[in-house]
Amino acid sequence: MNEYRPGTFSILPPVVKNLIIINVLMFLLTLVLQKFNIDLNFSLALFYPTSPFFHPWQFVTYLFMHGGWSHLIFNMFALWMFGYVIENVLGPKRFLTFYFVCGIGAALCQIGVFSIEHHQAIQWFSNLSATDKAFAVQQFKATGMGDPRMAAMVIPTLGASGAIFGILFAFGYLFPNLPIYMYFLFPIKAKWFVIGYAALELFSGLGGYDSGVAHFAHLGGILFAFILLRVWGLNHKNVFMR
Repeated sequence: MNEYRPGTFSILPPVVKNLIIINVLMFLLTLVLQKFNIDLNFSLALFYPTSPFFHPWQFVTYLFMHGGWSHLIFNMFALWMFGYVIENVLGPKRFLTFYFVCGIGAALCQIGVFSIEHHQAIQWFSNLSATDKAFAVQQFKATGMGDPRMAAMVIPTLGASGAIFGILFAFGYLFPNLPIYMYFLFPIKAKWFVIGYAALELFSGLGGYDSGVAHFAHLGGILFAFILLRVWGLNHKNVFMR
């Protein structure tokens, strides 16, 4: 059995390399501008469409914004670890298309979930008594949000995770039986790794765990990856025949 380890194919193909460079540069630029009280997140991270901070280009630019060093490093490592394999299989142009379709699809799914949550928040707030409404507003003001109905308006989505989850799915879908080495020590077949990760994301999203993580954006990336691979007619049986 062939085993997947970082280092096969071309180690750093052009699209993966340039995506990593752009993400790192955007993160450094964000840090520098914050010192001058300019926060790029308000322009480039993804906000709910009715938010005063929303702009249409955010469906693309949010992919290049990250919330911290650990967020950036983890995403870029995953982009390289799985992305260079998929780019070598698909080719640079098709891989770039795949990346943005997964990323934009993840954003659409996240916005859809935000819409449901925002509607539920409005319904919840409207059903409170006058006393409870005043208390809720007081609590939300302490968090800087002001009004509970504005919560979805000021929470951004950012990071390349949606697109990367699409790449991770593609790896498991196209190479289901190749082992991935967990922490470089413990082998697990790619298909089980992807299924387990997707199940964890669904459980966390439905259960409200890790509320600062866009679980449904991750699942959206997986969904759009599956759709696009099906449209292209690619699977583990014919991936090397095209």
